[in-house]
Amino acid sequence: MSTLTALIERRAIQDPDAVALVSRGEMISYAALPIAIGAMASRLESSDPSGRPVGIRLGNGIDWILADLALARLGRVAVPLPSFFLPAQSEAALVDAGASAVLEPEGLRLLDAPPATLPHGTAKISYTSGSTGVPKGVCLSEAQLLATAQAVVDRLGAESAGRHLPVLPLGVLLENVAGLYASLLAGGAYLAEDSTSLGLADPFRPDFAVLAEAVAAHRATSLILVPELLRGLVAYLETSGRRLPTLALVAVGGARVPVSVLMRAGAVGLPVVQGYGLTECGSVVAIEAPGEPERGSVGTPLGHVSVSIADDGEIVVDGNGHLGTVGHPRAPGPIATGDIGRVDAAGRLTISGRKTNLIVTGYGRNISPEWIESELLAQPEVVQVIVHGDGEAALAALIVPASATTDPAPAVARVNAGLPAYARIASWQLSRPFLPVDGTLTTNGRPRRAAILARQAALPFFDRLVMQTAEARGRLQAVPQLQAGLKGQIGLSTYLAYLAQAYHHVRHTVPLMQAARAGLADRLDLVAALDDYIAEETGHEHWILDDIRAAGGDPDAVAASTPAPETAAMVEHAYRTIREGNPVAFFGMVFVLEGTSIALAQQGAEAVRSSLGLPPEAFRYLTSHGALDQEHMRFFERLVNRLDDPADQLAILAMANRIFDLFAAIFAGIPMEHSHELA
Repeated sequence: MSTLTALIERRAIQDPDAVALVSRGEMISYAALPIAIGAMASRLESSDPSGRPVGIRLGNGIDWILADLALARLGRVAVPLPSFFLPAQSEAALVDAGASAVLEPEGLRLLDAPPATLPHGTAKISYTSGSTGVPKGVCLSEAQLLATAQAVVDRLGAESAGRHLPVLPLGVLLENVAGLYASLLAGGAYLAEDSTSLGLADPFRPDFAVLAEAVAAHRATSLILVPELLRGLVAYLETSGRRLPTLALVAVGGARVPVSVLMRAGAVGLPVVQGYGLTECGSVVAIEAPGEPERGSVGTPLGHVSVSIADDGEIVVDGNGHLGTVGHPRAPGPIATGDIGRVDAAGRLTISGRKTNLIVTGYGRNISPEWIESELLAQPEVVQVIVHGDGEAALAALIVPASATTDPAPAVARVNAGLPAYARIASWQLSRPFLPVDGTLTTNGRPRRAAILARQAALPFFDRLVMQTAEARGRLQAVPQLQAGLKGQIGLSTYLAYLAQAYHHVRHTVPLMQAARAGLADRLDLVAALDDYIAEETGHEHWILDDIRAAGGDPDAVAASTPAPETAAMVEHAYRTIREGNPVAFFGMVFVLEGTSIALAQQGAEAVRSSLGLPPEAFRYLTSHGALDQEHMRFFERLVNRLDDPADQLAILAMANRIFDLFAAIFAGIPMEHSHELA
């Protein structure tokens, strides 16, 4: 029997009726927990008696926990697989570990991987995707993991083990050890709810309203978060006014947290403590004590390790080190972490950044990018960022904004105002989110800088435009009137109403282009493009009037009518943006209207014509414009991919997202008449 399960049995005798695990309404007491562990152990052993490592590829829940504890009881190696691993990464990890089976939602699947050589005493192999995306297995002993969990309990106090709600996947070592094991050692209740019920169905786009509701509903007293989740939860509480009074402890780790974010967290009632650790040391190395008055450090080292600072500033941890990696045992001794930090007179550790990330500018200045990144991440406009510029005259940044229409420029300006001249951001670009699944983020939330820079260099702006407008485009495509039109399921009056509103915005196309041309007079490449567009688009509103006549409508009445409020709003927004903002934004409108007209021409025109029995002459605008816009879109892609000014790119993105919504409102305002309702 393992030490961990022996401690659980001791707890079962001491406090048998206390709740140990909760999930989806199911509760397991400490008295019942050893029985449940034994049942799972029998199930695993009867299905796979090989004695070799077993993978766990399950979502958070009681089955994950029982599998982990059962493997410990059997003395078999557990191989947790994070939920965000790609299938190929998971399979590579199982092969590397020599696993004989993997427990999945469908059941236990037997494997035929050859055995692997593991360091003596290995109880768990924790995999992190390496810089190339190939998982690296760190071999850990049960004694190391329990020492870490007990040290966490000693620092935070056993009384803090109330009702712990796991937000991070149990496949992440930090939650496994500092969450689950620490809760069980202290006699707390572990609320192993699935990620969907916590608003984390997509872990990289959390629904913080759902998360806050789950914390309140479960009366959770503690959470472990990574910095991005902390920032998102703080922002939600600030804007909603909601508070979570049951929380007594919110531990955050994985990356540096700006002091300003810690202060904001305190202002909305979140009792945050910051920690530091690494997989090779069993997860947690240091953590603040609750109520720490001076913020910014990660507290003093836990009692099971000692920390020193090398001559070059690198943090070195002694005690509780890992056993090695698969096939490569490690001799006992200190672990050089690769992190840069300092220890103050009170013994508190402060993390400055990564040793390998140090930037040396062309002027010979040494700058830790994490310093500047932490300041940018404290700004509401920024959710992810990396700073780069090694060997360059000035620093640059890749920024993931809070939303597709958020302008990070004010955030950069505010941060620059508080930095010395040599450390200011001279230029920045927008970026896609950093994610573990594409190798741009580690499993514990740290950016993989080389991978991010390589991805950014390979990504044309047009592709980013398509990606960052997907949500708004989806809202347009979901409008019932548009969906019905694409399927040919609209009546004649609806088609004529659509043509009337098309006339009222298309007649402004050339004047809008002329306004943009006037504002871009000094940019000859864009002027030439607009001249081509103007030549192509002139007179298209008359095509629409011809279509109305051919469909049996009154073109003169339409020409004399006023546009619907939604149409007028879209046109007015376009004029105002061109005149008062960056005129290049007009190309964002081009992207929306031409892309939509292609879809209408390719999918909707023939369907509506067949349904209504109208002649082809009633669809000249859609069919001709759709064919033209396919070539226009190829031209557009080449054009915008030459735009490298972040201000231009942001203007186009903002306009495109806004026009998608305004265009959706136009369609939603069209009276709906279904073709099958016509006599």
